[in-house]
This record gives sequence, structure tokens and C-alpha cells, in this order.
Amino acid sequence: MNTATCHSRPRSESRAGFSGNPGVTGRHWIPASAGMTSHRRATLTVVELIAKVFLAFGIGLATSIALAGVVLLLAHDAKASELVPMKPTQAQQGTLLLKADGATLAVPAMATEAEIKVSGIVARAVVKQTYRNPYDAWFEGIYVFPLPENAAVDHLRMKIGRRIIEGDIKERQAARAQYEQAKSSGQRAALVEQERPNLFTTSVANIPPRGEITVEIEYQQTLRYDSGSFSLRFPMVVGPRYIPGTPTESQGHGWSPNTDQVPDAARITPPVLDPAKHAPSNPVRLKVLLDAGVPLARVDSPYHPITLRESEGGGRIVELAAGEVPANKDFELTWTPAASHAPQAALFTEKHGDQQYALLMVMPPAKEVASARLPREVIFVIDTSGSMSGSSIAQAKEALALAVSRLAEQDSFNVIEFNSYAKALYSDARPASAANRDNAVRWVRKLQAQGGTEMALALNLALNGRENPGRVRQVIFLTDGAVGNEDNLFKLIRDKLGDSRLFTVGIGSAPNSHFMGKAAQTGRGTFTYIGKIEEVKEKMGNLFAKLESPVLKGIEIAWPGAVEAWPKRVPDLYLGEPIVVSAALDKMDGEIRLSGLRGDSPWQATLPLADARTGKGMGVLWAREKIASHIDSLRDGGKEEEVRDAVVEIALAHHLVSKYTSLVAVDKTPVRPKEDELKSGAIPTNLPEGWEYDKVFGELPQGATDSLWDLLAGFLTLLLAIGLTVTARRQPVALRGA
Repeated sequence: MNTATCHSRPRSESRAGFSGNPGVTGRHWIPASAGMTSHRRATLTVVELIAKVFLAFGIGLATSIALAGVVLLLAHDAKASELVPMKPTQAQQGTLLLKADGATLAVPAMATEAEIKVSGIVARAVVKQTYRNPYDAWFEGIYVFPLPENAAVDHLRMKIGRRIIEGDIKERQAARAQYEQAKSSGQRAALVEQERPNLFTTSVANIPPRGEITVEIEYQQTLRYDSGSFSLRFPMVVGPRYIPGTPTESQGHGWSPNTDQVPDAARITPPVLDPAKHAPSNPVRLKVLLDAGVPLARVDSPYHPITLRESEGGGRIVELAAGEVPANKDFELTWTPAASHAPQAALFTEKHGDQQYALLMVMPPAKEVASARLPREVIFVIDTSGSMSGSSIAQAKEALALAVSRLAEQDSFNVIEFNSYAKALYSDARPASAANRDNAVRWVRKLQAQGGTEMALALNLALNGRENPGRVRQVIFLTDGAVGNEDNLFKLIRDKLGDSRLFTVGIGSAPNSHFMGKAAQTGRGTFTYIGKIEEVKEKMGNLFAKLESPVLKGIEIAWPGAVEAWPKRVPDLYLGEPIVVSAALDKMDGEIRLSGLRGDSPWQATLPLADARTGKGMGVLWAREKIASHIDSLRDGGKEEEVRDAVVEIALAHHLVSKYTSLVAVDKTPVRPKEDELKSGAIPTNLPEGWEYDKVFGELPQGATDSLWDLLAGFLTLLLAIGLTVTARRQPVALRGA
């Protein structure tokens, strides 16, 4: 949005103060007969006028400061739960204090252990969350945490000493009601709810004084394969998200109220520790049992030091070298098969009752040189909001500068930056001449991270919704994805994409992988992740190879017999990325036939079902993809009641947490005496590594509050006061003793 301010002089001002002699300009006209008295009156008029200007300025400034002060008070609520240090006499390891309801309360400490078993292209994880209550009162702990965006959460166990209570899957409202009833009755209970596909909340009620409760969550996921390597990501921290919209009401323990654009904002904005005031919390221990199924050329952990040893079964055991680490950046493990064992296809099957399930991965053909390369129009979009401050903006600028410098002369391009506003370098795409490229790189180098994350403004600028015959239009979007209104943005992308392709580049230590991946899928592009500046050249090089290679499109899969496969429509495929499809089959004989177009040439591949390997959890993965497809249909105009019913039916059948179903575990025996009060508090999260707290929260909230409007009102009050003073110049001034 371009805002122009035009300063024009009112016609009345140009004539003010003149009497009888229109030929005199620029000053008050005083008759000569007035003599010294008139001169003295004019001098005093100027003095009093100056005094009035200063008085008006002071009143306006005071009003502005007062309004800003109100905003700062509101900012305290928006930031949420200002955490304060304990008194030395109260200090205990792992204890934090939380201000709530005017009192300072202890918050249960949280520790996480994760064990992840990798088998081929599938991972199964058990995550143990231990809630320790360091307070002399009964407590409820509420913890908002991330999981992989394609995690299928299907089991919950609550452990109290040696006792284990298995969780049940229920419709979300019913699960919440059961939990609340148990909480008020003094029973120990645990509830796991999905806020986003990659964001969950665990609530644990009636943690005894100085006691602990362990909650175990299990999930399954498919692994990512890209450019010759597999990768496993275990997210550890929820980055603060920008919350647009007008505040409605607050529900939950978040630092942001709910808004008309993000109605559950209070549930996805847990309190955040300021690293300048608090040591990192929520320690994590992690073990990966890696059975790749093929010989490996290398195993890497780019963001955490690890130890690596052989297991008895022939796989490898990966652990954190430090034993435990603070939950302030995502863990990623990558492994590269030996060259002769690079996958061309993988097929896993599972029989469950009378139903057969399959998970298919097929690699597209290797890179070929295109015979005729169409000119490209490339629109680069860079996020310069406060959450990108620190190392993230450095990575983004380096990646963007490298991308601009790689453009060919026949290409055209533009660059858009966005924070609270969106601004384009050029009014329209310009030829990628050396001069234009150099100018763009200089412009990018000067960008600074500040303000909010109004992503919709940038998408509206970048996506024109048109068809572009004779050229390839690609939008490269560099961001951490720290937004809460994902569904609105996905709909905007779908509505305005046209024949453009959207490629997302995730930046920083804890990107919103759900937004990044789904935005790329909706935009028929790919998702690239850059976690540190040393990766920029390699990761952007892989992205360029995809952008410059023919796309495999129009893909169709022919299955033997009756089948229900997801995703329903196979997306465009790019160099180094496989087709991954989950299917429910009525039989397991025959072959799968794939076809598509590689540029203008037909492409085909076949895979006999007899070559399939037996796997576990294929049905859960299929159900997870089917649920995701139903949820996506809401953005296409699907009726929520029908979608809800379909999702609940699938989720209950496969014991899955979803948008409409939750897992709940209740200990039948009441333990908290009725006369004892139950305290409640949200467990704070760390600020992601590399982020700057003051740039994210700053002196003013950057979420759903109307701080900018309040400051604007104060500024307008100041202008009004000055305007009244200028008007007062026309009034007669009484001089004492004249």
C-alpha cells in the first residue's frame, strides 16, 4: 500500500492578516498613523503568538504521550504474562514465576524426551513431557508446543509413578468437557488438542504440590526427500506469531487476545521468555534410531552437535552431544544414501482388517537441459518484520542478493519487502539488466527488520491472478512464516495465483513449517529451508536448479482395482523431489502406472505392487492426508458442518488428533481435596535462537492491538492544536497598558 502525504496551503491562510492593501504580501499590514503604539502591539502579538504555539505544542505532545502510555499499558496485556525472577529465598531449580490475577505464581517446569525411530521413509516418535510442580499448591500446566506439520498424533498416555492411563480419542468438545469435569473434581487428567497441523496444546490438571506428571504423545510422519538427501525435523519452539485483526475477546493464556481474523489467537500465543532476563527453559533430550534401509554416504545435524554410533540391528543411534539442549531452535537430521543406492521408488504397505494401505514414493527423472528456455518473470518477496531481526534478516538478504545476481538478461524481475506495510522496488517488473540487478542488490542490503507481518499486503502485490503466455512467472517468498492467520493467506494464494508459481524459502531457527509447506503446495511450487547463513549458497543453488529445470506436470496415477488416494490431485514436481501418495486399496496385486509431461514430452513409470515392503502405520498416514484434504476443502467453499462430520468419523476410526478431535486421559481417583484451590498457568516458551525480543515485541505490541491508530490519534491531536493556534492569529490581541 503506497501512502502519499500532500502538504498544501489552505487558501484562507494565504489571505489571512491582510486588510485594505491586497498588494502587500507575506506580512501583516499596519497603517502608518499607528506609530510606536502599533509597533509595540505587533511586537507583543508575535511574542504572545510564540507563547501560544509552544503551549499548544505542549498540550498536543502531552496528549500524544498520554495516548502512547495507554498503548504501552495495553502492550503489557498483549505481551502476556510478564515473567519476573524469584526471590533468592524462593529459588529452586527449574522454577519460574508467572504474574496472574494480581498474584505471583510458580509455573510448572517442563522437560521433554523424544525417541524417534526411522524406517525407510517413515518415522515413529514417542515424546515424553514431564510436568514438575515446584509450588506448594495444586497446579494445572498448559503447554503450547510444535510438532512436524505432517505429524499424525494417535496415542496419549499419562504416567503417575508406575501407573499408566491410556488416552481416548473423542470429539473435541466432548474431550474438553471430560477434562474440565475431571479438573474440577480433583482428578488428574491430560488433554492434547490440535491448534494447527504443526501446533498442539497439552493441558495437565491437578499436578500435586512438589509432584510431577508425565504425558507421552506418539505420532507418525513421512520424511522429506530433496536433492539427494532425506531429512527429519523435530521442531522445539513456537515462534511468536503476528496476529492481525480487531480484538474480540480473550480466551486462554496467550499474550494476544482473539481477533476477527485469528479467532483462536489466545491459544497459539504462549508467553515468551525474554532471553536478556531469563535463562532458556524447557530442556529437551533426543534420540534417533536410524534405519535407512540402504547404505549411507553421510549423516549430518546442521544445527545441533550430535553423537553417532552403530546399533546392534545394523542401523545408527543419534543423540545430542550435550545430552540435553534448551528448546529454542528446531533439530534437523539429514542423511544421504550412497550414490548407487539413491532411491528411484519406494512402496510400503500395511493390512488392517480387510483394508490394504500403501505409501508410494517415486522419484521424477534426473535433470535434463531444456532445449528452449522460456524467459522468466521472477518476483522476490522478503519479510522485513520484527521477527526476522538478527540472524534471520541477514540470511534472507544474503539469499535474495544471490538470487537476483543469478538472473539472466532475458528475464525480468521485481523485489517486494513487507512488514507492517508492503513496498515494491519498481512499479512493475524490470528487465534483469546488470544495472537493474546491481540497484536491486544495493536496495536489499539496506533493508532493516522492524514492524508487523502483514503478509497479505505482500501477496496481493506479488500475485496478479493473470495468465502469462510466453513466459514463466515465479514468486520467491523469503519469510519465517510467523503468522497466525494461515487459512486466510492460503485462500488469498489460491484466488490470486493465476499461472504463477509460488516458492517459499523458510528462514531462521524456527520457521512456521505448516504455513511454508502449505503455501508452496497451494502455489504449485516448492519449500526450501535455510537455518543458517552458511547454507544460503547451497540451498539457494538447489532452488535455482529446480526453477531452471523442466517441471513434471499433469501427473496421473493408475492403481489396480478400487482405490482412494491422497492428495487427490498430484502437484507439479520439480528436480529432486518425489511423488508421495497415500492410498487405501482393495487388493495388492498388479502394478501402479504413473504418467505426466516433462516439458512437452510424455513421461511414464511403473511400479509392481509385489515389490512393496511391509510397513506399520500406513493407515494412520492415509487418514492424516484424507483429513488434511477435507480441511483444505473449507477454503474451496466446503460446508464446515459436513467437513466436521467427515473429519470426526475418520479421526475416531484411526484414533487421530485433528481440528475436531482430541485425546484425553483421566485418572478415575480424585486426589485434590475439594477445599484446596487449583492454580493455572501457561508454561512459557523460549524465544527462537537468533530472534531479537525487542524487535518482536518492542515497546509497542505488534499483534492485534490498535497501537498505531492510538499514536496517530495523538499526532492528529497535536496537529489540531497547532491548527487552532494558527487560526487564533486572526483574532485581536488585547495589550495591557497600550
